[in-house]
Amino acid sequence: MTVRQQPSVEADAAGETDQTAEVPKSGASAHVSPTRRALDDAVVARLVAAGLPGAEVAGWERLSGGEFAAVVRVSLRDGNEVVLKVGPAPSVRLLRYEHGMIGAEARYLAQIGRALPDAPLATLLAHGGSADAPTGDEYADGLSFEGEWMLTSLLPGKNLHLYTEPADAADADASAAADPSAPVREQLGALLARVHTITSPDGRFGYDGGVRPQAATWPEAFTAIIESLLQDAATWGVQLPASPERIRALVRRNRDVLAQVERAALVHFDLWDGNVLAAPGPDGALQLTGIVDGERFLYGDPLVDFVSPALGRRIENEPDHPFLAGYRAASGEPARFTDAQLRRLALYRLHLALLMYVEMPSRGMDPVSFAGRWEWIHGLLMNEIAHLEAMDTKAPDTRATDTGAGNAAIDGTEGL
Repeated sequence: MTVRQQPSVEADAAGETDQTAEVPKSGASAHVSPTRRALDDAVVARLVAAGLPGAEVAGWERLSGGEFAAVVRVSLRDGNEVVLKVGPAPSVRLLRYEHGMIGAEARYLAQIGRALPDAPLATLLAHGGSADAPTGDEYADGLSFEGEWMLTSLLPGKNLHLYTEPADAADADASAAADPSAPVREQLGALLARVHTITSPDGRFGYDGGVRPQAATWPEAFTAIIESLLQDAATWGVQLPASPERIRALVRRNRDVLAQVERAALVHFDLWDGNVLAAPGPDGALQLTGIVDGERFLYGDPLVDFVSPALGRRIENEPDHPFLAGYRAASGEPARFTDAQLRRLALYRLHLALLMYVEMPSRGMDPVSFAGRWEWIHGLLMNEIAHLEAMDTKAPDTRATDTGAGNAAIDGTEGL
């Protein structure tokens, strides 16, 4: 499956960088997004020295899978290894919500580090620069650098999709019959149940800081998030397969079910398999070793995080999905979704598909060279629009299909 591949912190359990080639994007396999800047020895050394005074770089290599930012693994002369992540240059055009995302990820790591210090996330070591810097910060060598960057610890493991996607068609049947990822997905669900107990510091919904969409209520914030993407589509000349008004109408008609979310929970948003790390445990079974790329985090409905772990599918149609088992075991959620929750899940799948469709030009992916990707996302978007339009327009039944404790937690009404 061709998906948006985010920069990932990849190392196997022995600490060796994964050298798997990036998945071709139905255009040229050497495609580089305009947002991902090129780094050199001088820049890497300068930023490492700024974040870790006294540290010296022995070597570095780019980690595979990145589209938005440049991510490299840095070996230090003292034997330690760190990850350097560098955002786009301030002059690069971005989508509205992408402004300042390196800083957003730094805040995501710091917040979870404080609330859940045992969670398998990288440790934030340093964050510097500015997404708005017009002249650049000056460093010890007297040179300047424009843009945001951060340094983190290196997590063990490989991207989950490297364990689950067959190397070629001949391996597909065997891979499907012996999927080793179930323990990882169950542990991911349990982890997110804990992360979702963290609440927005100021009680606001949406993205934090700056000019990115946010509001006092979830319906207002979600509406602003969709509207921002529709404005990006107009700015970038993206011809949507459905009219903006058709999409707006779907959000308006479901405002009541969005309003049931009363607590602004911390959600990652982008936990497809490329942002989940795993490695074999002592018994040989895969174990969750980390989650990465929290730069798209927002505060809102925990159900937002039920979309990307089942990318391209509807998780409510898979009641035995290990992610659901792990989440429910950790949170005490009932075994099935309410009608209101099903509607919100559909809205969040629409949001993700719309984002993926609108971002294509900003990643340098035209509809001809990357036809397969465009067609796949087109199908996701239109299927979800049709799914929402086919839903009963009467006031949804908000009672849980199965009884059980913790329904308030999944609706975002409880937490720290």
